Amino acid sequence: MELKIDALTHSYDDLAVLDDINLDIRAGEILCLVGPSGCGKSTLLRLIGGLERPTTGRVIQIGEPPEDSLNPLTFIFQDFALLPWRTVHGNVSLPLESHLHDVPRREAVIADVLERTRLSEFRDAYPRQISGGMKQRVAIARALAVRPAILLMDEPLSALDAQTRELLMEDLVDLWQRERFTAVYVTHNLEEAVRLGHRIAVLSRRPGRIRKILDVPDDLENRDILKPGLASIRADLWQQLHDEAREADRQLTR
Repeated sequence: MELKIDALTHSYDDLAVLDDINLDIRAGEILCLVGPSGCGKSTLLRLIGGLERPTTGRVIQIGEPPEDSLNPLTFIFQDFALLPWRTVHGNVSLPLESHLHDVPRREAVIADVLERTRLSEFRDAYPRQISGGMKQRVAIARALAVRPAILLMDEPLSALDAQTRELLMEDLVDLWQRERFTAVYVTHNLEEAVRLGHRIAVLSRRPGRIRKILDVPDDLENRDILKPGLASIRADLWQQLHDEAREADRQLTR
C-alpha cells in the first residue's frame, strides 16, 4: 500500500500549521520527516494516520493493505505507551484482543512478533523490569502484531540515551532488511534521518512546507554516516535547517 498526500493544509483556528503539503509515501521505504521545532511534523503524522482531519487537501490510499491487516496505519510513539501492569506478552497482546478471538491464533501471532523483535525470552517481564530500548522494542512488536501496511513513527528514539539509540537503530535496520516494512519516521535527529531514511523530507518553519526531498543512496545495511556521501547529505540537511531552526526558536518564544 502507498499513500499520496495531496495539497494538504492544516490550521488550528487562526494558527496556520501546515501549508500545501504534497508528498508520496512509497511501499517498502522509510520516509523521514525533519524540520525545526513547531513546524508541524507530528501534526502531519497525525493527519496521515487519521487522528485529525486536514483543513484542506487529502491523504489518498493507493492499493490495499495486507489481507490480514488489523490496523493499516499504526503509530509508534516516543513514550512507549506500555501498560505497567501487563507483561511484555500482555502489552503485545492488547491490540489483538478485540480483533482475534481465536486464542491459539492470537498466541501464534504474539509468539511470531516476539521472535521477530528478539523479545521471546522477555515475554513474562514487566515494563519496570526492562530497559528503555527494550520497552521501545515492545512498542514495535505491538505495532507489528496488527500487520500494518504503514508504520507511523513519532520520534521513537528521542527518549533514549545515545548508546541505546544506536542499538535500536541497528535493530530497526535489521528488521527492515527482513520485513521491508513501510514507515513515515519523524525525527529531530539528523543522524537518525541519514542512517534510517531512504528519503528525507525537509519541512520549513511554521507553517510547514516541503522545502526539499533528499534521496539517501546507500543500502541501509552498510550505512556509515561518516562516509563522505552520507556526511554530505547530513551537511545539506543542516544547511537547509540552520536558519529555519533559529527563526522557529524565535517564533516559538514569541
